[in-house]
Amino acid sequence: MTPVAETIISSDLDQLSINTIRTLSMDAVQQAKSGHPGTPMALAPLVYTIWNRVMRFDPQDPIWPNRDRFVLSNGHASMLLWSVLHLTRTQAVNPDYEKLGHVSVTLDDIRRFRQLDSKAPGHPEYHWVSGVETTTGPLGQGVATSVGMAIAEKWLANRFNRPGFPIFDYKIFAVAGDGCMMEGISSEAASLAGHLGLDNLCWIYDNNHITIEGHTSIAFSEDVATRFLAYGWNVLRVSDANDIERMEQALNKARNHTGSPTLIVLDSHIGYGSPHKQDTAEAHGEPLGEEECRLTKRAYGWPEDAKFLVPDGVYGHFEDGIGTRGANAHQEWSQLLEAYRAKYPELAAEIEQMQRRELPAGWDRNLPVFPVDPKGIAGREASGKVLNVLAQNIPWFLGGSADLGPSNKTLLTYEGAGHFQANNPEGKNLHFGIREHSMGAILNGLALSKLRPYGATFFIFSDYERPAIRLSSLMELPTIFVFTHDAMGDGEDGPTHQPVEHLASLRAIPGLVTLRPGDANEVVEAYRYILQLRHQPTVLVLSRQPLPTLDRTKYAPATGVARGAYVLADAPGANPEVILIASGSEVSVAVDAHERLVAEGIRSRVVSMPSWDIFEHQTKQYRDSVLPPNVAARVAIEQASTFGWERYVGSNGRVIGMTTFGASAPLKELQRKFGFEPARVTAVAKELLGRG
Repeated sequence: MTPVAETIISSDLDQLSINTIRTLSMDAVQQAKSGHPGTPMALAPLVYTIWNRVMRFDPQDPIWPNRDRFVLSNGHASMLLWSVLHLTRTQAVNPDYEKLGHVSVTLDDIRRFRQLDSKAPGHPEYHWVSGVETTTGPLGQGVATSVGMAIAEKWLANRFNRPGFPIFDYKIFAVAGDGCMMEGISSEAASLAGHLGLDNLCWIYDNNHITIEGHTSIAFSEDVATRFLAYGWNVLRVSDANDIERMEQALNKARNHTGSPTLIVLDSHIGYGSPHKQDTAEAHGEPLGEEECRLTKRAYGWPEDAKFLVPDGVYGHFEDGIGTRGANAHQEWSQLLEAYRAKYPELAAEIEQMQRRELPAGWDRNLPVFPVDPKGIAGREASGKVLNVLAQNIPWFLGGSADLGPSNKTLLTYEGAGHFQANNPEGKNLHFGIREHSMGAILNGLALSKLRPYGATFFIFSDYERPAIRLSSLMELPTIFVFTHDAMGDGEDGPTHQPVEHLASLRAIPGLVTLRPGDANEVVEAYRYILQLRHQPTVLVLSRQPLPTLDRTKYAPATGVARGAYVLADAPGANPEVILIASGSEVSVAVDAHERLVAEGIRSRVVSMPSWDIFEHQTKQYRDSVLPPNVAARVAIEQASTFGWERYVGSNGRVIGMTTFGASAPLKELQRKFGFEPARVTAVAKELLGRG
C-alpha cells in the first residue's frame, strides 16, 4: 500500500471504490474547469452496485453480444462512466471489432477530461470510447434508445434461442435524471415500453430534485412513480442512494421481474458530501472549487490534497467483482454458442454476420425492376415493394412507422412477417404509435443491437425525429429513416404538411446520407446502396404521388444512384450547353424540359441528383464529368428550399425552388403556381442562354 493510501481510514472496499469514483469525478471536473460533479458524487454508489454486483459485462470483451447494457441517459454525469470504465479496465475495441490490447479509458484520459482527443469527453460517445453503449447528452435520448435495445433483445431471443440455448437473455439498465423525465421523448418511450411489456428493461431515476435553475419544484411537481404505474411499469423505490444493499436488492428484483419494465425511483443528494454545495444547483453544472474539493474529501475520509487517487485494492476489487463474474458468464456463453453452432449452424452463422454488420448471401435477390410507365408509381409504393423483398432476404431487417404504415407503405405484408407485440416478439412489423421522436431513438437502439431497422413517417415530421437522426449520424449507425409525402404531393393539406426547408436541414448533418430518388427504379437502387452501408445512417425521401417510370433503354440506368448524381439524359455528342439538375419528382419535369429543348436544337443535359452527400464523395474527375465546369448555364429544379443549390448552379445559374411556404390546393395548381412545370424550366434555360 502506498503511503498516501495508508492515510485512508477505510477497510471497506465497497466504500473505498465508491469514493474513488466520487473523487476521480470531482478532480476531473475541477482540473477541466468545467463539467458536472454533483451527480457522479450522488450516484457513485448506484453505478458501483450495477457494475460490480449486478451487471453481466466482461471488461475484457466489451462487445460480447450477450452482455448486459448500461446506458447513462443523464450524460452530463459522464465521469461516472469514465471512472467505472477505467476502474474495471474495460478494453478498447476498434470499428472492425478487434481488441487493441489496452484499456478504453486511462487515468491520463481522466486527467484530461473534456480535452481534445481524451477518451473521457464531456458526454458519453459511442463511436469514440469502447464500453459506451450509446451516445447520450440530449436528455431523454438515452432512455428512449434503451427501449430499442430492449425490443432488440426480445426479437433476438425469439429468433435465435432454442430449448437449452439461451443465446440472448441480457438486460438493459438505464440511469436517468430529472431532466430526462421532463423531456417528452422519455414519456413517449416509456409508454411504448410499458405497452410492449419489456421486462428486460430497468430505468433508475435519480430523484435529486435539483436542476440548473434550482429546485425542481419551480417547474416539476408531478408524481413520477404514479405516472409510470399508469404506463404499466413495475415501480420500486430506494430511499437512500448510499444504501447499496437495498439498491442491489432492487436491481435484482428488476432483473427477475416478468411482464413489465421496471422503474427504480432512487432518492439521492446531488453533490453528496460537499459541506456547502450538497443539494444545491451549484453542485450540478460547475466545479466545486479547490477548497470545497478538499473539504469534501475530508468528509469522505480521503487525503485532502490527493488528486486522481486510486487506492490500493480498488482495481483488484473490481477485478474480483465484475471482472470475474463477467469473464465466467462470457466463457459459459461462448461454450454454449459452440454447442449451439454444432446443432444450429445456420442460425449461428446469422448471429456472426449480424454482429459484424454483414449481409447474407443473396440479400438483394428478387428486387423488383419496374417497367416503363408514363403514369408511373409513387416513390412510397416502390419502397413498399422493395422493403417486402429485403425483409424476406435479410432475417434481421425489420421496421415500421409512427402510425402511418398504410400511408408510408412500410407494412411488411408477406406471409409470416407478423407484428411485434408483447405476446408476439417474432413480428417484423414494429408499431411505434404517434411517437416520432422516440421512434428515432428506438431505431438507434435497434441498430446498436446490430439489427437493421427502418422507421417511417411523413417528411414534414422529420422535425420531430431530427435529434435522434443527428445522434445516429454522430454514432455512425446504419439506421434507415424513411420519409414519404416529400413535397407538394400532399397538396390540399397545405403548408403545415408541405416540407420546404427539410431537405436542406438534413443535408447539413455531417455523415448523414440523404437520398431523394426520381422514379421507382431509382428507389430500388437507393435501397441497394443503403443496405451496404455499415457506419452511416440514411434518410430516404419519397413521393406520395406517382412518378413516371423512365425508359432506361433511352436514358441512363438507375445504377447511377450509387454515385449520388449521374447524367440521365444528354445532348447529342455529350456536349451540353445547358444542364438541368433535379431530384425526386422534379426529375421527370427536367426530362420533359430536356426533350423540348433538344427538339428546338438546344444541347441540354439532365442530371439526376438524388444525393448531394454521395456525389460529394466521388472523385473530382467524376464530378466534373457530370457537371463540366465550362458549362455555366445550369438550372436546378426541386420542390424545396433553394438554400444550398448555389454550389451546383453557380453564380450564373438559376434555381426553381421554394422561397416561401407552400399553400393548400391540388398538386397541379401548386406546380403551376410555383413553377414546377416543363415550360417554366425551358423558359429559364433559354433565358440563361440568351435565347428567351
